[in-house]
Amino acid sequence: MSAATSASASEHLAAWLATVADTPLTPAVAAVVQRLVVDVVGLCVAARREDYIDATLAAVDRGGPCTAIGHGGGFDAFGAALVNGTAAHGEDFDDTFEGGPVHAGAVVVPAVLAACEREGLSGPRAAAGIAAGVELMCRLSLVAPMGAHKAGFHPTAVFGALAAAGGVGVTLGLRPAALVSALGIAGSMASGIIEYLAEGTWTKRMHAGWAAQSGLRAALMARGGFKGPRTVLEGTHGFYKAFAPSIAPDFTPLLSDLGRRWVTGDLAFKPYACGTMAQPFIDCALALARDAVSADSIVEIECEVGEGTVHRLWEPLASKQRPPTPYAAKFSTPYCMAVGFFDGRAGFAQFTEARIADPAVLALAARIRYRINPADEYPRNFSGHLRATLRDGSTREYRQPHMRGGAREPLGDDEVRAKFLDNAVHGGLSRDAAARLLQAAGQLLARPLLAPLLELRA
Repeated sequence: MSAATSASASEHLAAWLATVADTPLTPAVAAVVQRLVVDVVGLCVAARREDYIDATLAAVDRGGPCTAIGHGGGFDAFGAALVNGTAAHGEDFDDTFEGGPVHAGAVVVPAVLAACEREGLSGPRAAAGIAAGVELMCRLSLVAPMGAHKAGFHPTAVFGALAAAGGVGVTLGLRPAALVSALGIAGSMASGIIEYLAEGTWTKRMHAGWAAQSGLRAALMARGGFKGPRTVLEGTHGFYKAFAPSIAPDFTPLLSDLGRRWVTGDLAFKPYACGTMAQPFIDCALALARDAVSADSIVEIECEVGEGTVHRLWEPLASKQRPPTPYAAKFSTPYCMAVGFFDGRAGFAQFTEARIADPAVLALAARIRYRINPADEYPRNFSGHLRATLRDGSTREYRQPHMRGGAREPLGDDEVRAKFLDNAVHGGLSRDAAARLLQAAGQLLARPLLAPLLELRA
């Protein structure tokens, strides 16, 4: 691919992207896309009154044709994509892809919906764009596993800009040359560091929205004739050199069987509102609680973990055992396990100022430690484990072999609907209004025109 006469990686991708809108989606992929739209709408409503959304709204322009879900009036396309992506990802309750990990729905759905409202496009065209963008984002994350995190970048942020550009490009009907430029332009727009981990600040929350509006802008610029580098991915100064320099990229997972095998079908929908890799450990903590073990009887809990999760979810251990903010608590496996043990869940109510200060929860979190298991399959598979030592000298051990909500144990339709309704009620809707919104969200992709999305406004 380095020779001037050879097709670059982005040219291969563009050749596939240009066919997606004209090829029927498989039932499995279509079902995931439908579920993504419903999940994102519910998450946007859930977060609409949060302070970080108020701050984001203060930075965007009103009066345009596009919808910030759960808010009145119109916005320009870039502002709508930014607000919706930030809201969808803000509580870390959005979909995830094992192998990345990346959160594709919170990036691609807001970008594509904004493009459809701006341009007056249809639901089926939106479905094609979402499917293409999600597939692209997941595959991009497999090229240099863990490389972006090791370099200090958030994969959702950096891969998301290219994925949104590809998805919007499909939605707009761009031809291959323009799609190549869209990906090349998005490479220069990609950004997002993970220093939010230091003090539990908000910047991760905006990464999906920033990537959504960046990809939208890149696709529109490419449509207008702006040129981007065709070797954006593999070039000497390309994307993976910049964002994953410690890993030699392998483009096989990106380019192999495009259009024939869809990894989108493996997307996971979270049962808990916190960091992805903590979720199987919460399931283990819930299993311990169900066995009628009291917190006072626990001397210590040791967890086997994948090395790649340690710097985000386990260290510095003292800080993870006593997270400084509710947002920081979402990325603390000890806290998530402890609050899950006591509350039987890890939803919005478990990540508040009051809950993270509870002495009983913190006392248990302080007794939770880890050791690295070299055989752990992360990032190919997200698993959980705990071994509890009790005061009577006995031990209890539990394993969660995969992420609940993922391809191996997907959430049922009833669980997805219940999550939506709970999210909408959390965002201030009545149960009846939440049910009507759920029906509207479920019908979006069948609509002949997605402009404007009035039923998604306040």
